[in-house]
Amino acid sequence: QVQLVESGGGLVQPGGSLSLSCAVSGFSLDGYAIVWFRQADGKQREGVSCISGSDGDTYYRDSVKGRFTISRDNDKNTVSLQMYNLKPEDTAVYYCAAFAVETLTSFCLYDYLGMDYWGKGTLVTVSS
Repeated sequence: QVQLVESGGGLVQPGGSLSLSCAVSGFSLDGYAIVWFRQADGKQREGVSCISGSDGDTYYRDSVKGRFTISRDNDKNTVSLQMYNLKPEDTAVYYCAAFAVETLTSFCLYDYLGMDYWGKGTLVTVSS
């Protein structure tokens, strides 16, 4: 059974840090790209960061560049999103998603309809 399970969300003050994890089961990360999306109340889902399944290529939306870092451990079948200097506008439900792709491009940040598998999300709240 395919599952993506996010963890690590919570409440953090502005300027703080959180580390999200996406645990994958039911398939191997090899050959699959992982994308972190987020959706704030009343807003559209948006791509935050992507990482390829093979060569480790990564993409970030402009608003998180320099603050977020995506990484993967194929042996453990997990993908992490390290988030630093968090801002109130980062508040959202964060989802990880996977799709099979040979060559990852920055389009991964916009292709939420093209994902093969989704997790159920974890809430991140940035507030004082």
